[in-house]
Amino acid sequence: MTRGRTVGRVLALLLAAVAVLPVGAAGAAPGPLGELVPGVAPAAAQSWALDTPDQALPPTVYTPSVEEDAVEPRSAAAGTYALVEYVPLGEAVARVSCTRKAGPHQRQVERWLGLRVDGRQSAADCRAIRAFQVRQGIEPAIGFAGPVTWARMRYLSARANPDAAGRCPVRSHPVVCVDLDRQLMWVQKGRTVVFGVVPVRSGRAGYRTRAGWHKIYWRHKNHWSTLYNTPMPYAQFFSGGQAFHGVYGSLHTTVGSMGCVNLTVADARRLWGVLKKGDRVFVWGRRPGT
Repeated sequence: MTRGRTVGRVLALLLAAVAVLPVGAAGAAPGPLGELVPGVAPAAAQSWALDTPDQALPPTVYTPSVEEDAVEPRSAAAGTYALVEYVPLGEAVARVSCTRKAGPHQRQVERWLGLRVDGRQSAADCRAIRAFQVRQGIEPAIGFAGPVTWARMRYLSARANPDAAGRCPVRSHPVVCVDLDRQLMWVQKGRTVVFGVVPVRSGRAGYRTRAGWHKIYWRHKNHWSTLYNTPMPYAQFFSGGQAFHGVYGSLHTTVGSMGCVNLTVADARRLWGVLKKGDRVFVWGRRPGT
């Protein structure tokens, strides 16, 4: 009798514990690696990198959408990763205040700052580069002439007159101008710049962004790439699967995109409000290193 009562009490306690569990908790299990489960962060987003095949995955929850232009894409905090310089690992770990190493854009940065152009890092070079990085909010500010520092200089040089060289055709209608040499883009109508100039990231070697005339043929605000399994917010397609779209990581990686023209999410959002289907796009030059 006593044993029966004890067993009954244990069963009652187990049933009560199960009853208070959230619905679905007992059977919930993560999907296979890489599988997207609505409302659950992708496994890859838990340890995401700054340079996936086309753009970085955001550390956020995937929300599926089949309705075009219906759902506002999630975005990282404004400026996240925008001006984070790529530096040698040893330099970053040591947290040096001024590096002795010459960067991959040493000569260009020296020329832009009016320093002696010899491609070798001196103490004076490092102080001047570091001062520029501090003014521009580039981190870490250690005087390393990396891709972010050089990209910032190109952007500052182009702000006043991006088409000073006259490379982008002047038309009475809007033209999206994409300068692959400088990794910059803007929109002009006649000779008036109506959007930009803004930094971009174009296609890597083997996946070059196609040069020449194109036309915006499809727009999808909340696009998800099934080919690369990654978000493409504010996507505006202009050439056989190549599109303007936002990315959640840095634009200034040493490796380019898989052919698309990447912008920050904030710039992609603004560009979405400027362009429409049928607008013309002109692309010239080539990404450095391709």
